[in-house]
Amino acid sequence: MCSNYSTLYGIRCVCLRFFTVYGPRQRPDLAISKFTRLILEDKPIDRYGKGDTARDYTFISDIVDGIIGALNYEEGPLCSIFNLGGSQTVNLNQMIGAIEDALGKKAMINEMPEQPGDVPLTSADVSKASKLLNFKPTTHLDTGIPKFVEWFLEMRKLGLR
Repeated sequence: MCSNYSTLYGIRCVCLRFFTVYGPRQRPDLAISKFTRLILEDKPIDRYGKGDTARDYTFISDIVDGIIGALNYEEGPLCSIFNLGGSQTVNLNQMIGAIEDALGKKAMINEMPEQPGDVPLTSADVSKASKLLNFKPTTHLDTGIPKFVEWFLEMRKLGLR
């Protein structure tokens, strides 16, 4: 549809594909937020499979930089699709470990069978976004999780989480 409108009416259109966005103000039902809360409350977290599924986690500030790049996009095709990802894949066990490190607390793991239909790996090829939007993700999970946890703990002090 975007391509059709772009071609028919000369409208510049940019479509953005986000890869596992996390950070402050993240929805509470998503894994990083949910796991952080459960670990803090000494409750078990459900880990589906062996924890080897991997995602391309992207910190929110990197996504914002990509969006700004898209707003300034003027060269190239009138209609383009860009991947915005962290350019790193981290498995579930590594993600849980990063939360544990940031909290200084071990998770209690409730081992569950793999979820049917779960994708084993997501990985963003951001070469096009890097070239045309000057997109360069800078926040690795090892620094992004502590930033999220700091925000999360502050919200808890305020009674908002």
